[in-house]
Amino acid sequence: LMVVGTPADALDLLALAQEHCGETVSAFELINGMGLQFLSETMPDVRLPFDTIPEWMVLVDLGVAQGQSASDMLEGLFADGFERGLVSDGVIAQSAGQRADFWAVRETIPEANMRIGSIASHDISLPLSVIPEFIERGARMLAQIGDFRINCFGHLGDGNLHYNMFPQAGRDRSEYDPLREAIKDAVHDLVHEYGGSFSAEHGVGRMKVADLARYGDPAKLSAMRAMKAALDPAGIMNPGAVLGVE
Repeated sequence: LMVVGTPADALDLLALAQEHCGETVSAFELINGMGLQFLSETMPDVRLPFDTIPEWMVLVDLGVAQGQSASDMLEGLFADGFERGLVSDGVIAQSAGQRADFWAVRETIPEANMRIGSIASHDISLPLSVIPEFIERGARMLAQIGDFRINCFGHLGDGNLHYNMFPQAGRDRSEYDPLREAIKDAVHDLVHEYGGSFSAEHGVGRMKVADLARYGDPAKLSAMRAMKAALDPAGIMNPGAVLGVE
């Protein structure tokens, strides 16, 4: 786990990790301090890696071959990142147990999110180069809609982010119900502007049919409908999913 100043620093560190470690980089997770704050509020038994919660950090994992030392490679990455001003603090797992503890932090953030209760959750992907600007613009844009806590985290190496809004402490998320549609449209419009996708990992299903119709390429959608009609003329295979009901 390495503490970075900004998402832009995280992106530069990713490039540095690929330079230092090559194809051994198996995971590069961006973690926002809000996720750790939610863990401290809802799951205090989860051991946090830092005494003071940083605003941004990354979890770097390597898949090394026999004879290679992941610890040595990560120490070299940390030293270079620190010298370049990308990394200010960090901790490197010295055992399989410590590695599991680090991953437990990342993997329990979604559970903490559920316990807090999101107002709106987004599963998005973006070109890597625009992610820092998207995060900055997104925060300003959402501040014009309402007063939210934002937890942005995810698979930075793949360009996939979980971009979720939560009520301020002491407020119930039902208070924000009238804003849900405005939040979704604003986030998805911004993602589309940057050439990203509103559905990165979890698919379109039935919940995002309208979004696909709004942002999808008309020619591709027409081809998909033609294929659907040819293969499933009665519309009995997963009716209503992806393309909706004709």
